[in-house]
Amino acid sequence: METPIEELSFEDALKELEAIVSRLESGDAPLDQAISLYERGDKLRRRCADRLDAAQARIEAIRLDSEGRPTGTQPFAAA
Repeated sequence: METPIEELSFEDALKELEAIVSRLESGDAPLDQAISLYERGDKLRRRCADRLDAAQARIEAIRLDSEGRPTGTQPFAAA
């Protein structure tokens, strides 16, 4: 049984996405299975992109002082 995508960590989602890409590139999957793999891969890609966007927003929320040193963070509500 596949783990729901929303429960996967970024690292696990990326690892599964890489496995799907390898499987699709090999050409070994029958058409129906290839379509299912592609659909799951697209969802995994979106999950990874969302997690990266959230991480970038958190990084950008770090406050800097006049000399460019971090002085704190601003709350960020990740979707």
